[in-house]
Amino acid sequence: MREYNYNYNYNMHQRFEWCYFLPRSGLYRHFADMIWRPFMKAPARSSAFFIFLFFLIAGAFVFTRVLYTTGIAGNSAPKSKLTTITSHVYPQGIPKIPKKPLEPIAIPLNCTAYSRTRTCPSNYPTTFNTEEDPDRPSPPTCPEYFRWIHEDLRPWAYTGITRDMLERAKATANFRLVIVKGKAYVERFHRAFQTRDVFTLWGILQLLRRYPGKIPDLELMFDCVDWPVIKTKDYQGPNSTGPPPLFRYCGDDDTLDIVFPDWSFWGWAEINIKPWKHLLNDLKEGNKRMRWMAREPYAYWKGNPSVALIRQELMKCNVSDNQDWNARVYAQDWIRESQEGYKQSDLASQCNYRYKIYIEGSAWSVSEKYILACDSVSLLVKPHYYDFFTRGLMPVHHYWPIRNDDKCKSIKFAVDWGNSHKQKAQGMGKAASEFIQEDLKMEYVYDYMFHLLNEYAKLLTFKPIRPRKAVELCAETMACPAAGVQKKFFMESMENGPTYTSPCTMPHPYDPPSLHAFLQRKENSIKQVELWEKNFWENQNKQI
Repeated sequence: MREYNYNYNYNMHQRFEWCYFLPRSGLYRHFADMIWRPFMKAPARSSAFFIFLFFLIAGAFVFTRVLYTTGIAGNSAPKSKLTTITSHVYPQGIPKIPKKPLEPIAIPLNCTAYSRTRTCPSNYPTTFNTEEDPDRPSPPTCPEYFRWIHEDLRPWAYTGITRDMLERAKATANFRLVIVKGKAYVERFHRAFQTRDVFTLWGILQLLRRYPGKIPDLELMFDCVDWPVIKTKDYQGPNSTGPPPLFRYCGDDDTLDIVFPDWSFWGWAEINIKPWKHLLNDLKEGNKRMRWMAREPYAYWKGNPSVALIRQELMKCNVSDNQDWNARVYAQDWIRESQEGYKQSDLASQCNYRYKIYIEGSAWSVSEKYILACDSVSLLVKPHYYDFFTRGLMPVHHYWPIRNDDKCKSIKFAVDWGNSHKQKAQGMGKAASEFIQEDLKMEYVYDYMFHLLNEYAKLLTFKPIRPRKAVELCAETMACPAAGVQKKFFMESMENGPTYTSPCTMPHPYDPPSLHAFLQRKENSIKQVELWEKNFWENQNKQI
């Protein structure tokens, strides 16, 4: 995560000037004449004066020798001979002495005590005071997509969030999360698909371990189902009530659900996808195995087509005896993969094509970040949904937009264009993977959670309290009873303790003109690609 800069300013610059009266110089002769001339003019004076002067000079000489030998401070240690050297190099100051690095603070997982008490440790840290270090650099500004936090919470900016609003979000929620005095409590309503809720709650616990005492008291409802449900149209008009605040993994332009990082950042146990911190490094290393120019010059996709009609349509773009749309698409059999140890689903080994296709499933798909990280040109079939970071992506810079209504032709044009403009295509793939590696590293995932929850808590008009049916959550209650892949991923993604670094600084909200300009720029980029594509196929038809 961050570096410290120890910069001490010492104003120790001193200059010493020495004057030497050199023999036979004019100044020396003038000085000597001033002393001896009176005596030269009075030869008749008594010789007693000369005797007195002799003893005075001799005494002064002996006295200075004693000072040199013994030292003014009485130190009898030998003194090195002083040599004066004329130099025009000014002193550079006292050398900098680096401060001792702060020792990391670890919060050990105490399963032995948990096995006896079945409760969270009583000494679990709920506060952490970072040492005040004036030399520590200011935290960086958060990535641009953090600005959408303000937009997601704008529906409650003027009314605040009341207890009634919150309780109305319970209708579809999987759980209620309460944080009071740095401790987390959960009240469960419905089981989530697979372990989505489990790893989401684990991720929130890691946030509390990373920033203990810095998450304010709050209460929220979380829905782990894919598609958003809080329709904007239901809360418009003069007599409408305030919308219920409901957290989930994705949103769209017609809903008000609050987007939050998905569970897979801490691992997807059911299909053996590692926690993001480790997988991100694997993807980076995987990119080094094969240069972009050496990769297959086609568009690649592998996934489960049965979850959505749009994916079934994509399968028709596969190469056949009659047509090659420059696509190589494969259906993923997860049952067979689990039986064979997921040997064919290693994400870091799937960066062998110049182009990779992203297409939504029943809603948004967690696969988008894996595709963008591959150094390949990401071909995004026009998405309907967004997650917390994808609104920061720019068409033709981070990805190439693919039409939803004519996928096969759109994919073929994209691949032909990229193979004809290789430098530009490589640059696009690199921009996407750099975005993922830098702006979506795990530190920023936690910082997004931190800022979102802090801004959300400011809107609450009531005091959060622990519900009667809620149970306390901590690392011990989740990790100690776990087993197999789930426990492995818990341990790999666990934050060892508090961090000395501060969260990144939130960028200012969009003002209406800047938000409009940003959205207009994205729309214009997509329209430009569609125009290129239209002209391409018109020319192809003329040649037939």
